[in-house]
Amino acid sequence: MTTAPLIKAILSANVYQAAIETPIQRAKFLSAKWDNNIWIKREDLQPVYSFKIRGAFNKMRQLSEAQLAKGVVAASAGNHAQGVAFSAKQLGCKATIVMPKTTPSTKINGVKSFGGKVVLHGDAFDEALAHAIELVEAEGSVFIPPYDDWEVIAGQGSMGIEILKQLTDPIDILFLPVGGGGLAAGVSAYIKYVNPDIKIVAVEPEDAACLKVALEDKKRTTLKEVGLFADGVAVAQIGKRPYDILKETVDDVVTASTDDICDAIKDIFEDTRSIAEPAGALSLAGLKNYCKANNLSGKNLVVIESGANTNFDRLRYICERSHSGEKREAVFSVQIPEKVGSFKKFCQTIGKRNISEFNYRYNDESSAQIFLGVEIKSSDDKVQLVTKLESMDYGVKDLSDNDMAKDHVRYMVGGRSQQGLNERVYTFEFPERPGALMNFLASLGNRWSISMFHYRNHGSAWGRVLVGLLADDTDANALKDVFDSLGYPFKDETENPAYSDFL
Repeated sequence: MTTAPLIKAILSANVYQAAIETPIQRAKFLSAKWDNNIWIKREDLQPVYSFKIRGAFNKMRQLSEAQLAKGVVAASAGNHAQGVAFSAKQLGCKATIVMPKTTPSTKINGVKSFGGKVVLHGDAFDEALAHAIELVEAEGSVFIPPYDDWEVIAGQGSMGIEILKQLTDPIDILFLPVGGGGLAAGVSAYIKYVNPDIKIVAVEPEDAACLKVALEDKKRTTLKEVGLFADGVAVAQIGKRPYDILKETVDDVVTASTDDICDAIKDIFEDTRSIAEPAGALSLAGLKNYCKANNLSGKNLVVIESGANTNFDRLRYICERSHSGEKREAVFSVQIPEKVGSFKKFCQTIGKRNISEFNYRYNDESSAQIFLGVEIKSSDDKVQLVTKLESMDYGVKDLSDNDMAKDHVRYMVGGRSQQGLNERVYTFEFPERPGALMNFLASLGNRWSISMFHYRNHGSAWGRVLVGLLADDTDANALKDVFDSLGYPFKDETENPAYSDFL
C-alpha cells in the first residue's frame, strides 16, 4: 500500500493540546547489562499515563462542532478509555465510556476523574462494544475506535516524529509493542518513510501473538484464545488497517512470556523508578529476547514504555514472577528419603544458596516430596545444581516453567489426599465479578463434586483458579463440553507433574 497519505496525516497530527512530547531516556543499567545502548521512550508520562491519548485526540480534534455537540462514545476497559475521556475534556464535549463489569475500580475512577461518564455493561469487552454501538445509533454520537482507524493511527504516529527528533544517535532497531496494531502501524510507517534502514521489530505476548500469526498465514486470523495478563495488548485479531501497514514495515516479530514481561517491569523500575503496566513493558521484554537470540552488542536500541496504568494489587504477582523471568529462581520438585538426617544432608547438597521456597509435608514412611525454590545465577548454574542433586540419587523435576506450580501449588498446604481419589484437575481464568463462582458451580450441576479449590487475586480483571473434581477419564469429554459452554478459559492439568507430586 502507499503510505504517502498516512505520512501526511502523521505530520499534520497536532496532538499537543492534550498530549505532551515525552522524553526519551537512556537506560544506563540495562545498557551496561546488555552491552547495547538502550533508550526508553517514556509514554507513561502522558497526562493519562499512556500513549493512547495521541490517537484519541487526533481523531476527536477533526470532528465538527455539530459532532462534538452530540458527544463521543468508546468501548474500553483500559487506556483508550482514559485517552478519550481526557481528550473530550480538552475539546469541551461529553464522553461516554462503556466498560465491562469486570473492569478494575482504578480504571473506572481514572475515566471519571477526567470527566467521562462510565457505563458498565456485560462481562467481556465484546458485550461492552456491542452496547457502545447501540448508544451511538440511539444518540447520534460519534464512536472513537481504539486502533483500527486512520486518524487514530496517525495520532499514534506522532511518537515516531519525536523519536527521530530527540535521538541524534543512529537507531539500529526500534521495538514496538503490538496489540491491535495502531501504535506500531503509525510509528513504523513514519520511521520507515524517513529512514528505511532502521529495523522494526514488533513485540507481542506469546499468548496473544495475533500479528505473528497473521504474517505467517498472510491474512488476518482470529486467535482461539488470548492470554489476559498483558491486558492492554490482549487482542485476538490484528486491526485491518494496521495489518495493511505492518506487513510492509515490520522486519521481524518476537514474543515474550508473562515471566519475561514481569522481569521487564522490574528492569524499567530500576532504570527509571517508574512502574510500567504489563503492556507498557512488553517491548523491552521483546528486546531482551531478541538480544539473547541474536547475540547483539554495541547497537542503539529503542523501546516504548507505552503505559503505566497498572493496579497496585498486581505488584505482588509481578514481583514473584519477575524472578522467573530473569531466570534468577529455579523451582523444583525433589524427592528425598524419609529418614532422620535427610533434610540436613539435602541442605548441604544445595550449598550456600538463597532459598525462596521450601514446602514439605509428611506423606509416607519411604520418601518425602519437597517443593523447592532456589536462587540461581544462570541457566548453567541451574544445570549444575540439577546434576549435583541427581548425583545424590534425589528424584528431581524442573518446574521453573510450570505455571500451575508457580501460580497455585507453591501457595497450597495440606499435601496429598490419603483417599486415593479419582480426580481430574483444571486451571481456569475466572472473571473478577460477583457470581463468577456460582456460575461455575451451576454449570457442574450435581454430577461432579469439588475435591480441591485454590484462588489468588492478581489485581486484574481475571483471577486464576485451580479446581479438582471427583471424576475419572471417562468424564473428560463431558467436562470439556461443560467448560466450553461456560466460556471461562481453562486447561486440563490432570497430567501436570506439580499435581502428581504434591496434590
